[in-house]
Amino acid sequence: MLAAMRLTVRAPSVHNTQPWRWVFDGVRLHLYGDPERQLPATDPRGRQGTISCGAALNHARTAFSVHGWQTDVVRLPDPEVAELLATIRFHPWPDLSPTVTERARAIDRRRSDRLPLRDPRGWAELLPKLHDLVTPHDLVLDVLGPNDRGRLAALSDRSEAVRHYDRMYQAELDWWAGHAEQPDGIPPVALVSRAEAARVGVDRVFPAPRNGLRRPGLVDQARLVVLSSHDDTSLCWLQTGEALSALLLECTAHGLATCALTHVTELPVDRRAIAALIPGRGIPQVVVRIGTAPDDDEPPPPTPRRPLVDVFTELPA
Repeated sequence: MLAAMRLTVRAPSVHNTQPWRWVFDGVRLHLYGDPERQLPATDPRGRQGTISCGAALNHARTAFSVHGWQTDVVRLPDPEVAELLATIRFHPWPDLSPTVTERARAIDRRRSDRLPLRDPRGWAELLPKLHDLVTPHDLVLDVLGPNDRGRLAALSDRSEAVRHYDRMYQAELDWWAGHAEQPDGIPPVALVSRAEAARVGVDRVFPAPRNGLRRPGLVDQARLVVLSSHDDTSLCWLQTGEALSALLLECTAHGLATCALTHVTELPVDRRAIAALIPGRGIPQVVVRIGTAPDDDEPPPPTPRRPLVDVFTELPA
């Protein structure tokens, strides 16, 4: 149980808030959202927090599968308990798929790479697999074209300009980003300088504690994909996180680097603008950069995680 949970909590989350609580009652594993970790300025509806929990849910299913357990999930099992997002039951699973094993092995290698990336290797072969992974979660994946990159960069700039004088939003960024030796939040080593971010073009402006110039001369060539849902409900948000987790792990297993971009889907006006780039395809929930990091790059250290005792409770029999 603990080995699988250690992999589960490696799931990505908005600002690395890790907004989840897990409770094992001896038979079922329950996933709760943690309202104390909601970001009132960045995420007032709790949409990104629920997406984060959905990512943890898929991480859990992947982690337990590699330990020989098939998982049956009931999503939003009790409408009277809004924080209860999912319940998992377990059955022995002796015939594990090699692809699931590879995704489980990728959990510890996955990072959010905010630096410029090269074009993703093997993209033509990988893309159909990504479509197949998100479809069971009732999500649609679209790849933005070259002309759309400039439009998305303009949306990103506009979003940051709107937020620049939002004191509550800026205070949240300062609280959650740029602090070393914390069990949550985004550490300084995972952030990029202004000069590095300028060569990416589509990225949230975090506090920049360093004046680095990594990957000099490389302008971002990552592909930009959009995950969209058919509706904008808590269930759709949870499924978005599940699909996002599957996509990120599959890309990592293929040796690619990724970075989820959530700031461009926070404001309703920006979500409508992204929807106009993929007409008739649904409601944009998250954009993801997918590319190849230079071969000579040292992998960054893993971002911190809260101790299991803070997020996981095993009830006495």
